[in-house]
Amino acid sequence: MAVGIFYGTDSGNSETISKKISEKLGGAKVFDVAKACKADFDGFSSVVLVAPTAGAGDLQSDWEDFLNTLSEADFSNKTIALVGLGDQDTYSETFAEGIFHLYEKAKAGKVVGFTSTDGYTFEASKSVQGGKFVGLVLDEDNQDDLTDGRIQAWVQEIQGQLV
Repeated sequence: MAVGIFYGTDSGNSETISKKISEKLGGAKVFDVAKACKADFDGFSSVVLVAPTAGAGDLQSDWEDFLNTLSEADFSNKTIALVGLGDQDTYSETFAEGIFHLYEKAKAGKVVGFTSTDGYTFEASKSVQGGKFVGLVLDEDNQDDLTDGRIQAWVQEIQGQLV
């Protein structure tokens, strides 16, 4: 199974999370979108996209730049799993909305790994579609003690869906 993991980061949390997911997936290749190119992305039929939320619901700047190089067609033949980071206390009204921006393009492909909102306390998030988050959501500011367990359960769920 060849899986590419692509992340953008300002604080380093998304990089750390990407490496943990790679380990659980048996060594998936990890790319920083600030240094990646479209050809890197095109080289995988399954991708995990890891994005922090910047400010009040915005996509992290490296992701904005990288996403602009991709079209919806670039996602159409891919299986995509999304991971979003957010702060449910400080940004309760826009919690983890960074991955919503990725989801808008990624939904042209096969998106897997929707997760329950149970265990989170927030007011609103565009990343909730059909009552679930569009991917794995992690809060390293307030619930970092739950991160490893959430990653483990999520990877077990999606592993068979990635090709």
